[in-house]
Amino acid sequence: MGQDVRSPRGPRCIALVGPFQSGKTTLLEAILARTGAIPRAGSVDAGTSVGDATPEARHHKMTVGLTAATTSFMGDSYTFLDCPGSVEFAHDMRAALPAVDAAIVVCEADEKKLPQLQIILRELEQLKIPRFLFLNKIDRASERIRETLAMLQPASRVPLVLRQIPIWKGELIEGFVDLALERAFIYREHKASEVIALEGGDLDREKEARFSMLEKLADHDDALMEQLLEDIQPPRDAVFDDLARELREGLICPVLLGAAARENGVLRLMKALRHEAPGVAETAKRLGVPETKDALGYVFKTLHSQHGGKLSLTRLLAGHLDDGATLQSSSGGAGRISGILAVNGAYDTKRASAEAGDTVALAKLDPVKTGDTVSNGKTAPAALITIEPTPPVLAISVAATDRKDDVKLGQALTRLHEEDPSLMIVQNAQTHDTVLWGQGEMHLRVASERLRDRFGVKITSHPPAIGYQETIRKPITQRGRHKKQSGGHGQFGDVVLDIKPLSRGEGFKFAEKVVGGAVPRNYIPAVEEGVVDGLTRGPLGFPVTDVQVTLTDGSYHSVDSSDLAFRTAARVGLNEGLPQCQPVLLEPIHMVEIVCPTDATAKINAILSARRGQILGFDTRDGWTGWDCVRAMMPEAEIGELIVELRSATAGAGSFTRQFDHMAEVTGRAADQIIAAHQHAA
Repeated sequence: MGQDVRSPRGPRCIALVGPFQSGKTTLLEAILARTGAIPRAGSVDAGTSVGDATPEARHHKMTVGLTAATTSFMGDSYTFLDCPGSVEFAHDMRAALPAVDAAIVVCEADEKKLPQLQIILRELEQLKIPRFLFLNKIDRASERIRETLAMLQPASRVPLVLRQIPIWKGELIEGFVDLALERAFIYREHKASEVIALEGGDLDREKEARFSMLEKLADHDDALMEQLLEDIQPPRDAVFDDLARELREGLICPVLLGAAARENGVLRLMKALRHEAPGVAETAKRLGVPETKDALGYVFKTLHSQHGGKLSLTRLLAGHLDDGATLQSSSGGAGRISGILAVNGAYDTKRASAEAGDTVALAKLDPVKTGDTVSNGKTAPAALITIEPTPPVLAISVAATDRKDDVKLGQALTRLHEEDPSLMIVQNAQTHDTVLWGQGEMHLRVASERLRDRFGVKITSHPPAIGYQETIRKPITQRGRHKKQSGGHGQFGDVVLDIKPLSRGEGFKFAEKVVGGAVPRNYIPAVEEGVVDGLTRGPLGFPVTDVQVTLTDGSYHSVDSSDLAFRTAARVGLNEGLPQCQPVLLEPIHMVEIVCPTDATAKINAILSARRGQILGFDTRDGWTGWDCVRAMMPEAEIGELIVELRSATAGAGSFTRQFDHMAEVTGRAADQIIAAHQHAA
């Protein structure tokens, strides 16, 4: 939809964020239904919602990717971005947030989801994005609103300010009082609320709650503070102005109530957005958009549709953009727009142009990627913001079921990474495996489903190979000899090698101490190549490291010696010598840092101990109330499924980073099992 002249702030873009299964997609349905964008609200369970339009989302009954939908309310245009709540799909939210004008944080009165709520609010706080908190499922509430607010407050660094209080009828909530408007409303399912007279106990509660709201606003308004001290009722317009200003400055987070499944509280939420949320001008200022006549936009999501090709979801932050325009991107690419589409879930409609504030899909901008800043100017714009993906925590090795699909798999993986940069594709040079890294079990499962269903590539998968190596404990001297006679010239190479262990982490060293020309100097590089060949697979079946090999002697034939002969002789010497050097298995050890809610730290310590982790200690997480950071040394083989247990123990909120630290010896039964499994797999 184009810019409406009645809207002084232009078309707005609002993010719907919140913990997993808090009701974001249901709220989007309610907003679209109440504003007339769809005839009736769909259902996540029935698979009829606009937000969960992909086969993967409907199959798992959860949002697994960002969805954009546009509607209008009282003459203003709004695009809502329904962001996944699971931490495994959080990159879509993190990439989109910089471009939005405000966020609606959807949550419920569930203490178990408090850590997830804290993660999301921290992201918004760091980006300085104005935010409302929509307390959903209020029809199921059992606690009083003050108790609920006290429970939620630790998740937010700024005060949560009640804008509404519930009207109770026995044990059920039947409506709410708007504290700024000073009016009472009774909910009507799928209809606008009914205004009622405010009286009796509800009137007393309203006065007390309104005074509490005004006190919090007065912390940042001296004039209001004086009025409260002198018992003067502030003008209603001044209260609304304060609410809007303090929201935009990030001083407060207003709290509104509702039940999205019944469409309760939706219109009041929309009116709060309309009057108090900032517009594109304020967002452009926050992002440091330069003064320019050129169109400037931020690409927050890439999609590959089956029929329309590549789509770049873009928030236009300045200027006017026409279809067919050529865009320069901050990453250096340039491309011509082949269609501007208004976004509404899975149903996009073409439009001729876009104005500042519009959120649109730009077709077939192949060089442009998620996170790029784009402009129709003559030079590439500077990047407004850089969003780095969270380090991945789980991996699978993937291969096409049919070998003729290998190229197709490579192309599909590239497109998956374009759509979701938090997926990483790594080629294992040692095993030649393609390793797909992701943010968790569900993340990788959905990626596999997309490969199969959207890109038509059936895959097989298995846990990736562990980077085992081997080394030696005992030095020896070994002769390697290669002699082969055939018609014409034969092959002859003869070397004497000193093989000795090095300290852990020194890798491989080659030296030569040949005297008297026993091995001509021109053959010495071939000897080193043969040694390297022999170290690629040791007697235990793994690459050999921390070894020094010195060429001390040998012999040659003036006719039959060659580079190939000496390379072969050196490899033979290594293969015969290494088994006599007391080979020992090495496994990679990683430094692991886990962040988790404090009440889960004991569980995490138990998980680490059960996985052969050496706990180095833990401390409070810097700047995060109620969180700990646990450090441990762990074998790579034990890290594989760690994230699954970690998320289970922390209600989906915990995560970790890891970094290779050193190689350590493995002996006894554990080593025997690893070697036997490797031989069986080979």
